[in-house]
Amino acid sequence: TAGNETYIKNLIEALAAIDAENEYVLFFTRPEVAKSWRGRFRNFHVCLVRPHARYVRILFSLPWTVWRTGVDLLHVQYVAPPICPRPIVATIHDLSFEHLPQMYTPRERWLFKLAIGYTARRAARILTVSEYSARDILATYRVPPERVVVTPEGVSALFVPVRDPACLQAVRHRYGIAREYILSVGSLQPRKNLVRLIRAYINLRRRDDDLDHQLVIVGKKGWLYQDIFRAARQSPFAQDIIFTGYVPEEDLPALYSGATVFVYPSLFEGFGLPVLEAMACGVPVITSYSSSLPEVVGEAAILVNPYDERAIEAALQRAVWDAELRRELSERGLRRAQQFSWKRTAELTLRAYEEVVRSLAKSERTASPRAMSVSR
Repeated sequence: TAGNETYIKNLIEALAAIDAENEYVLFFTRPEVAKSWRGRFRNFHVCLVRPHARYVRILFSLPWTVWRTGVDLLHVQYVAPPICPRPIVATIHDLSFEHLPQMYTPRERWLFKLAIGYTARRAARILTVSEYSARDILATYRVPPERVVVTPEGVSALFVPVRDPACLQAVRHRYGIAREYILSVGSLQPRKNLVRLIRAYINLRRRDDDLDHQLVIVGKKGWLYQDIFRAARQSPFAQDIIFTGYVPEEDLPALYSGATVFVYPSLFEGFGLPVLEAMACGVPVITSYSSSLPEVVGEAAILVNPYDERAIEAALQRAVWDAELRRELSERGLRRAQQFSWKRTAELTLRAYEEVVRSLAKSERTASPRAMSVSR
């Protein structure tokens, strides 16, 4: 998913900034992506793993490539090969398939339970991005607590408040935004709770004749997104509900900064990176009081019940009309966002790598690490 790609991209760049000693091998399945990373960092090497087909790659070609390259450990997200010649470090962001099974097909649920459960029990270290997810993993898989390491996500230096009126106007024009707007960012899928957000927005427009903000929804299609488009299309305010599709990262700071309020009523998150990006850009945030999200925002956001459309509507109305509240949330959000960095994520991740390699060296009576691999 886009969130997983953002995580691994920022982690690799942050590791390159803090670690010039160890050697890394980056595994890619697409030649054009591999080419974009080749030669970027002196101690990072690129290796193409074929075929792209997931199950063939995980079962056969990835283990073979791990053995052939001679790395000391393999870092994956969620799913590791069932047979792997080296120790596994696995990042498991969340267990949404356990808590929201209705949002996955029976086949997907079965595969996730089997593959992720096996990976969690096999991994030398499990990295996860929040204390909430760590507790969830421990309760679900009964793994030893010392094997689970919390490595919170960070926010890129790109995400800062944009004040330049020309820049803000250019982004508005690019995405067809004509007036003040309420913003939401995330892939179009049921877990993001966009149907309830759209209904809350519609009800607010119906009840409040003075409010004419547009609702801007940023994100590419995920899965089961038809109900989201249907809810917007059948609304009397359909012309004011804008779906931008995928937005390049360089446009996001201006989109965040230009919004009156950012709303993220997700039903379940392992972390919730868009709320951190929004806070870093100084926009007031409304988000859910469920899963990891209160842990990320602290006291810097309005928290709502994501299943209660009326609560979402009331929070939107309050944020839109209370300028003092928006100012206070903006200041709190900026301070809160400063507590997160990809450098810290990389430091904690590197520490986990080194612990695994030291344990391996001790058991094999060998020397220090040769290389570590990050699979994309």
